[in-house]
Amino acid sequence: MFSPLSQCLILLAGSVFLVTIARRLRLPTSAAYLLVGLSLGPHALGIVPDSGATRLLAELGVAFLLFTLGLEFSLPRMIAMRGEVFVLGGAQVALTTTVFALIGRLLGLPWLVAAVLGGAVSMSSTAILLQQLTERSELNRTHGRLAFSMLLFQDLAFVPFLALAALLAAGTAPLSLGASVIPVLGGVLSIIAVLAAGRWLLRPLFHVIAHSRLRELFTLTVLLVVLSSAWVSHTAGLSFALGAFLAGMMLAETEYRHQIETVIRPFRDILLGLFFISVGMLLDLHLLFRPAQLLAVLSMLVMMVMLKALLAAMVTYPFVHSRFKALRTGIVMSIGGEFGVALGTILLQAGLVPEQIGSPLLVAMVVSMVVSPLILNNNKRVARFLLREHGPMRTASEREDDATRGIALRDHVILCGFGRVGQNVARVLESHGFEYIALDLDPARIRAARQLGDPVLFGDSADEEMLGKAGLAAASAVVISFSDPATALGILRSIRALRPEVPVLVRTSDDARLKELQDAGATDVVPETFEASLMLVSHVLMLLHVPVSRVVRTLGEIRNNRYTVLHTIVRSSASRPVDETSEHREEIKSVVVPPGAWSVGRTLQEVRNRGVAVTFTGVRRLGILGREPAPDTVLRDGDIVVIYGQPEELERAEAVLLAG
Repeated sequence: MFSPLSQCLILLAGSVFLVTIARRLRLPTSAAYLLVGLSLGPHALGIVPDSGATRLLAELGVAFLLFTLGLEFSLPRMIAMRGEVFVLGGAQVALTTTVFALIGRLLGLPWLVAAVLGGAVSMSSTAILLQQLTERSELNRTHGRLAFSMLLFQDLAFVPFLALAALLAAGTAPLSLGASVIPVLGGVLSIIAVLAAGRWLLRPLFHVIAHSRLRELFTLTVLLVVLSSAWVSHTAGLSFALGAFLAGMMLAETEYRHQIETVIRPFRDILLGLFFISVGMLLDLHLLFRPAQLLAVLSMLVMMVMLKALLAAMVTYPFVHSRFKALRTGIVMSIGGEFGVALGTILLQAGLVPEQIGSPLLVAMVVSMVVSPLILNNNKRVARFLLREHGPMRTASEREDDATRGIALRDHVILCGFGRVGQNVARVLESHGFEYIALDLDPARIRAARQLGDPVLFGDSADEEMLGKAGLAAASAVVISFSDPATALGILRSIRALRPEVPVLVRTSDDARLKELQDAGATDVVPETFEASLMLVSHVLMLLHVPVSRVVRTLGEIRNNRYTVLHTIVRSSASRPVDETSEHREEIKSVVVPPGAWSVGRTLQEVRNRGVAVTFTGVRRLGILGREPAPDTVLRDGDIVVIYGQPEELERAEAVLLAG
């Protein structure tokens, strides 16, 4: 028997090894984690036991995932999606439960047991689906949005199914009215408690914490909020994930959303990896080595996946009126889920379901989760094949990629970083007819920029392969807009290793590491604080009627002498550079207008009249971008509205667009 420390080391070593291989082969990391759990779990090598502590940490990983998703789905967006969540989600759970309950009844199960077993099959894995859809940038597509709505309702529907399963296992069924109402009432009260705390407590709390400027205190506060909301939800009988999602949804309306997401991501990724490992541990390989059992597992797997896909597609079609989109949504929802495994385990352990039915079904659910990357990565191809349809020769995204590759072959400027400074440089370059390609690591920023038609690539600017894709060989100049000198140094070294002669302009907050940057190969370094001082100096001198030629000469001398005259200043002990996480920065954001949103059928001027103080940069409709839309532009469902402004104003604009 291995010690706990040895188990952790073996688990980490296996994860590092297989995740590295998965990345090299361009496979989803979830597949690597599933294989780790499958090989090291109790049904294989038996190195790591499937303990309660492991399952708890795995559930917390799902909670952190739902919290970050809540940051993307604010309360106004959920209000706009209420029809999809409750009508579509309710129809999917009800229809799937009914069909599989009838099958269970035909197999001789009592009605209530068959109903719970049908509810177990109707569940899909929230963690697996959302992670895969996010990795594939499909969460904001039609099928991704509809799948997310169904998953939300499944989390709510799990409460009555769990209550019924517990009562059946205890032998106290049929249900009394009080026994069925109490869990539901507790769940409703917990949701109200989390929403109320988020509305009136979280924003003032984070305002105080953010102004303390203690990074570790900010991180601790985020962890406290996530775990507290998950605990409240779990105590009331709901899932950890639902409470965490609601807390994230409340914080999505604050200006601290992006910083919170950055802080929480490492915890989420590690714990979510543990969730996938725990799923792999559930698979009993012994059943797969017995021919009769293997045949039963495969039969149930095929029947479950095909029926779930068909039923989900049927209820989705009235919402999209497209067979392709409906079937694609059904394929996404066809896999099993951790809640379904939990319900099935309760029934099996209580002896309510025969072993020859329950065990193969549970294994089929887990196998569907294990092979989910294969199903989800090919949902588009499978839908096209089944419908005998041929999609458009090139999607809008593919056309944008082709255009970006074309720019990389011509003279252009590479912008390393597409924050506020990078975007300002891009706009000036555009106005003078120069082409550019930007590199950035913020997915939300890249999504909004690409929807605006900007040639932006997701990638590390210090990665030599990414610099090659951005066309460094043909670039006429490179601009590094990151304020952190250490980041700029890493990018500089990569650029000089590939192309020593290209001009590189570097932005810094001050000249603390100016000499180091120049030695690393920077053609020119622009310290923000000093350049701002020079602009003020030039305006003051001109107001004092100093000749323009003398002003220009003075500024040139100061720059040539590396700002020496500006070094002798008295610094405040509390002074800090303003970085890109400042709540006062302006940024770009895209808002997808779903069916049922307040702004559907209304003009941009009507949106402005609700107190919206942002710039409407563009409206994308049916893949076509209209820049600087007129105030009388009427919005339709499915439009992507690109806005620009301060974070607080962006949240206000999104709330108005979605819920009025």
